[in-house]
Amino acid sequence: SQQIQFADDMQEFTKFPTKTGRRSLSRSISQSSTDSYSSAASYTDSSDDEVSPREKQQTNSKGSSNFCVKNIKQAEFGRREIEIAEQDMSALISLRKRAQGEKPLAGAKIVGCTHITAQTAVSACLSGGPGVGHQLFPREETNSKDALVLSGVAVFAWKGESEDDFWWCIDRCVNVDGWQANMILDDGGDLTHWVYKKYPSVFKKIRGIVEESVTGVHRLYQLSKAGKLCVPAMNVNDSVTKQKFDNLYCCRESILDGLKRTTDVMFGGKQVVVCGYGEVGKGCCAALKALGAIVYVTEIDPICALQACMDGFRVVKLSEVIRQVDVVITCTGNKNVVTREHLDRMKNSCIVCNMGHSNTEIDVTSLRTPELTWERVRSQVDHVIWPDGKRVVLLAEGRLLNLSCSTVPTFVLSITATTQALALIELYNAPEGRYKQDVYLLPKKMDEYVASLHLPSFDAHLTELTDDQAKYLGLNKNGPFKPNYY
Repeated sequence: SQQIQFADDMQEFTKFPTKTGRRSLSRSISQSSTDSYSSAASYTDSSDDEVSPREKQQTNSKGSSNFCVKNIKQAEFGRREIEIAEQDMSALISLRKRAQGEKPLAGAKIVGCTHITAQTAVSACLSGGPGVGHQLFPREETNSKDALVLSGVAVFAWKGESEDDFWWCIDRCVNVDGWQANMILDDGGDLTHWVYKKYPSVFKKIRGIVEESVTGVHRLYQLSKAGKLCVPAMNVNDSVTKQKFDNLYCCRESILDGLKRTTDVMFGGKQVVVCGYGEVGKGCCAALKALGAIVYVTEIDPICALQACMDGFRVVKLSEVIRQVDVVITCTGNKNVVTREHLDRMKNSCIVCNMGHSNTEIDVTSLRTPELTWERVRSQVDHVIWPDGKRVVLLAEGRLLNLSCSTVPTFVLSITATTQALALIELYNAPEGRYKQDVYLLPKKMDEYVASLHLPSFDAHLTELTDDQAKYLGLNKNGPFKPNYY
């Protein structure tokens, strides 16, 4: 049988320059523990909302109680959601079939922090072959986590977790008697930070970290710069198959979905300011412009600002347009992008939401003061009312709009999940010495492999270079076709 060659034995992943068995999945970033992917419908007993899952005694059909979800009885519905997602994740399923013989993650004990949805559940099942351990803690809004429990994944997650619940769930995944993680799969850096601070002995024995978010990657670079990163880490966020697809195409479609579901707003003629013109911002701006919105962009980076200008958007400071815009969308990955001063100056009925990083971009804490009244209009929609009667429409309490209020395209998540899986396999199987205590990028050869797995879905046929053409370009006929810095 043909074995998968994930990386040449002599080839080392391109080192990204330092800028200044059980599996646990946990979603990262403190209070944003309550944000999650949303299902079109939530089939949960209302009585379940009255009791914290931490206070419930639940056992699955296999007799295990090593999990904490809202309602394990929804596992069958979750299984159907996963089966539907699998139909549009053919590349990930293909990778699963190719890896069945080798079992490249046999013996891996993966603790993870990410959103649990039908799509990420498919990814979790990919590495769930014999010998692989799972501990999962994410935020969720679907029933997929209940089905994952039945498949042997220890899930600690439910919608509406408090700050305390969030960290409790992470700790339950890490602090397990008779079991110690040797791989970390993170999304935002909270899990990595928790293990580094609370369990340094565990952290030193980790064989690799796979991180998929902008903020989590920044945190890894900070650790590396300070000389405190004692394990190799893979920067998935800056992989082409994550950056150019998930960040751009996923947000281009899901921004409208989230806004429509929560507000029913018509975008034609509306004035919208998008803070940040990275890949997420580009996707949001393209979608809003296509529906006739007047879009402004704020940026700190002159290169991204110039791109916005040449794409037809006016680049402004937020303070210059805050009084006139109808919608404010943050996409920066930073904190306090929209402050109380901005919120005070917004016009009545202005919609404020976040598509960037967790719940840090909008200063929601500053709105929890006695003079302001909060009115819950519908799920994930709050009116914050000023003393003069002005209302600001705050979506998902500043958490991620598309993950809290809508769904995201399954196909795009398949691309990201496949990249993550390959990164886990590479780090876990790498011979000693290949990776030092630093942050690395996936090689373009692997990015291209992920892309090639998804092309059959479009019945796409690649043109092959002739020997003469390959020699002229100085390329191998089989790639990689992009330089490592691309």
